[in-house]
This record gives sequence, structure tokens and C-alpha cells, in this order.
Amino acid sequence: MAAVDQPNIAVVVVPFPAQGHLNQLLHLSRLIAAYNIPVHVITTTTHGRQANTRIPLSLSTNIHFHHHPTPHFPSPPPDPTAATKFPTQLIPAFQSAMHLRQPFNDLLSTLTPLVKRVVVIFDYLMGPVVQDVILYANVEAYMFSCCSAFAGFWYYHEAGGGAPLDEELAGILKELPTNEDCYSMEGYQFIASTDVSCKKFSAGTIFDASRVIEGKYIDLIEQVDYQDTQKLWALGPFNPVEITSDPNPKRHILFDWLEKQAPDSVLYISFGTTTSISNEQIQEIALGLQESKQKFIWVLRDADKGDIFECEIRKIELPGGFKEQVGEHGLVVVDWVPQLEILGHRATGGFMSHCGWNSCMESVTMGVPVAAWPMHSDQPRNAMLLTKVLNVGMYVRDWTQRKELVSLKVVKEVVTRLMVSDEGVEMRKRAAELGDRVRRSMMDGGIARVELDSFVAHVSR
Repeated sequence: MAAVDQPNIAVVVVPFPAQGHLNQLLHLSRLIAAYNIPVHVITTTTHGRQANTRIPLSLSTNIHFHHHPTPHFPSPPPDPTAATKFPTQLIPAFQSAMHLRQPFNDLLSTLTPLVKRVVVIFDYLMGPVVQDVILYANVEAYMFSCCSAFAGFWYYHEAGGGAPLDEELAGILKELPTNEDCYSMEGYQFIASTDVSCKKFSAGTIFDASRVIEGKYIDLIEQVDYQDTQKLWALGPFNPVEITSDPNPKRHILFDWLEKQAPDSVLYISFGTTTSISNEQIQEIALGLQESKQKFIWVLRDADKGDIFECEIRKIELPGGFKEQVGEHGLVVVDWVPQLEILGHRATGGFMSHCGWNSCMESVTMGVPVAAWPMHSDQPRNAMLLTKVLNVGMYVRDWTQRKELVSLKVVKEVVTRLMVSDEGVEMRKRAAELGDRVRRSMMDGGIARVELDSFVAHVSR
């Protein structure tokens, strides 16, 4: 990695408080800080604490956190029976983050006299917080788009942008999941409230995307929307691509079990931080896993509340005798786990996932095929990218069946197909090959490393 000596710039990162958004920009902060560039991350006090609990970056002396209190906000529990799975319970927390506008301006006022240029990287939903960047002559802002380039391209297309579709794209369009039920009405209203025409004060857009994975769609977005002075930067994967052995005695106890399992024999199951599943569906998943007789680690947590440190947590019931029946075949975990390390373990051979973009990038990076079960937002389109375009995944439940209960029979069938069928073995080979190409792209001289070097050189010019 090319280091920048004694940089005359500072980078200010403004993440959105949802965990999936936080995760991506904190990992990007780590990548930029490795170039000997100081990075300042501004968050609310609540979400700064959440970030440091789950993704500790304090070991980097180049990353500085600025936590600011905001007015108290309600933190209702998620509704596991809601017809639309969008995490409406988080909206008060999202709204509270808009109070960072003044602290953000105060930080810019402190930094701008000290360096030649302040580079602001902000989540597109934080536009209202950073809109005053135009008041500072030596501030340059870059908008971060948290979705896949595949999903982003189709959003652009639906908004009326772009050239006629080629035969491949026309075929995809026929099967493209709709946006129906992807967002609650409150979710749509909140997103609309953050629209401050970010591109008017952005010098470009950053995607957590890799040209190895989504080159065609990155090129298409550039053709549609980046013909003038603005530039699209595909700097992904942001997440680490190499997992080193962790000597920490506090390493999660699940690794004691995982170390004893055969290569590619364990299915990892997690539906992310914003999905709450009904008790009825949990029963079906549990019984399907039990009948499949496959090894598994199931992260059975409820969706986040706005403040994850509030004590009341839903008690999730498993079928009677489930743990006894499963025995040493599986683990049910109810706390936060190091997902990337689990996916990177030799014993992990499949991932049942909601297909949030973080999880998709992590599974592809680690070469693990996916049993796709999209829940909301961009997830249905991410699932299509994995299953229909990259062919490194299979559906548990297609988006057209989103209102149906997934039976234990279907769970058993999909788990068996992914883990032990010839189809699953071939899919695992394709996933491993794609993961290898992605990891090599992040090495010196690789396409992703070159683009990251180019971005750092550009903002440091």
C-alpha cells in the first residue's frame, strides 16, 4: 500500500447510524487511515458506542471519533409480525442523527485552518447534516452510496436514466424484484426528508463495490450519471479480505466448536441487524435445520432497537427439545458474533442470509455461497445479483413469495441442496473462485488496490 507522508489533508467520515451503513464507512475509514491520513468519524454518542462495541477501530492512531449527544429519542422494539420488514422502529434514531449538523460544522471550523483540504465522505442519507460544506473553500465532499452497483443501476434506470437495455439486461429486468414492500411508509417518508440534492455539493460518489464482482454495472452507472466533472469510485470491498488468527483469549467461544468441524461442513445463518422474524417462522427454521442433519451456527438475535443498550430484549422460543435433538450438530448464538471471521473459517461452507450488502460482500470475499432470504430495502436485488447474475447463491424464498411462511420442508431442502448436493458443491467452487479473484484485486497492483490508490492520490493532490 502506498503511504502518503505527512498528509496535508484530513478526512471527515459521516456515517448513517444503521449498523449496515456504519459498518461500511468504518471499514473504509480503516483503509484510508492506513495511508497515514488522519480520519475523523463523527457520530451520535449512542451510535458511536454501538460502533466501537461491534467494530473496534480504536487501535488505529489515525482514526479519531467525535461523539455528540443528541436529544432523547424513543427506542421501540421491532415488530416480528409486521407485514413489511423495513426496520421502522429505528426511524426515531435516524432522525436524531440529523442533529449532528452543528457539531459537524464545528468540526469543519476546527480542521479547515489546519490543512490544505478537508475531504468529507458522507452517507447519502446524511445530506442534511453535511449540506453546509459549500461554505468552506477548502472542503471537498464525496457521497457514499451504501447499496450494490447492481441495485444502484436499477434504481437509476427506474428513475428514467440511461440508454436502452441490452439483451442481458432486458432479461434481468423481466425478473427484477419490485420495490413493493421493501420500505414502510414511514421509511419512504424519512428517506424523502433527507433529500437535499447531495450531488450539488459532491465531487463524486463512492461505492462499496468491486469491478471484479460488478464491473458491468459500475460502468453502466458511470455512463448514466458521471459524464461531467464528477467521478464514481468503486473502492470495495471495504471489509478486510484476509482473516488472521486471533490470539485474543476473549475470542468468541463458538470458534472452539467450529475448529472441530470438517472443511465446508457448517452452514452459518444470520439475518442481520434489522430483521425481526416471527416466532412461527423461527419454529419452521429450527425444525428444518434439525431434519436436514447438517452442521450449523445460527445467530438468533432480534433486530436492533434505536438504542441497542436499552435492556429489554425479546425472548425467542425454540421448539421443545430442539437443542437436545440437535446436540453437537449445531450452535444457537444470541449475542454479537464476528461474522467475517466465521465466513472466512475453513469449516464454513454456506451462508443463509438476508442479503444485506455487507453480508453479500463478506460472503463473496470469503468465497462462501449463499442461501438467499431477502427481507427489505435493497436486499431483494442483492439476492438476485448473487443467485441469477453471479450464480453463487440459491433462493430460500423468492421475493414474489415474501408474504408466505417458509416451511420446514423448504428449509430442509435448501440447506441440503446448498451443503451436500452436487449443485451445492459446484456453487461452492464458483464462490471460492470469485472470492479468490476479489482478494487478489486488493493486493498491490490489483484492480481494487489501484482504484483505492488513485482515490487517495486524487484527494491528496
